[in-house]
Amino acid sequence: MSLYAEVALLLLGFFLLMFAWGQILKNNAVVDIGWGLGYVLVAVYALARLADSPERAWLITVLVVLWGSRLAFYLAKRNLGKPEDYRYVKMRQNWGTRWPALKAFVNVYLLQGVLMYIIAIPIMWVHVNSAAGLRFLDVLGAGVWIVGFLFESIGDRQLKNFKSQPENKGRIMKQGLWRYTRHPNYFGEALMWWGIYLVAAAVPFGWVMFFSPLLITLLLLFVSGVPLLEKRYAGNKDFEQYAKETNKFVPWFPKQVNSGRRKSE
Repeated sequence: MSLYAEVALLLLGFFLLMFAWGQILKNNAVVDIGWGLGYVLVAVYALARLADSPERAWLITVLVVLWGSRLAFYLAKRNLGKPEDYRYVKMRQNWGTRWPALKAFVNVYLLQGVLMYIIAIPIMWVHVNSAAGLRFLDVLGAGVWIVGFLFESIGDRQLKNFKSQPENKGRIMKQGLWRYTRHPNYFGEALMWWGIYLVAAAVPFGWVMFFSPLLITLLLLFVSGVPLLEKRYAGNKDFEQYAKETNKFVPWFPKQVNSGRRKSE
């Protein structure tokens, strides 16, 4: 059986376990914790399957494990023991009372599993096709990944510290990295996957793997990340002012907004 088929079965089993956990807790938000862990599982399994592990296979595995483990730990610490996230509460309301568990499995767990499999294809491609020795693209990819990791981890830490202060309740985070982009954590996650893509591009035909970082970037920008979060702040004048001054995704210096006109700082 090929690695691609084995990983498909592995992810199916993993998300069945995540689904069972979510039903026991009556909280489908546990799937968010599985988002990072699933990639860790794929990378470690692919590496363990190799009889001989080239440097590139080790490199991409380390990058994925660091990202996925940090994200899973951060979300577990933030979400476990808390009420179900508003996104999943709204889904339950939309599903109604007929076959809620089946709808949860298909629309939450299975869907994330399919997306994860597609996005993880470069990881598998590197393990199947990688030869010994690193190239410039590997170093460049690792460098891009590091920048993305810093944006995501520092952005998450800054937001957590901001929210932990009672005087900031109801206020909009505009400090640190959040001064330059409204979503430094999402930008960082997308950038890390572009870094992983560059590592994959170092192997034959690896350049065709661009669909992976493109997919996760589009998901973050237009589906599951930015839109859902910003929808919560619709009508919030403080956030609307912040949105006028600060780039949505790619970091840049904030703008000054006066009387409806934008001026560069």
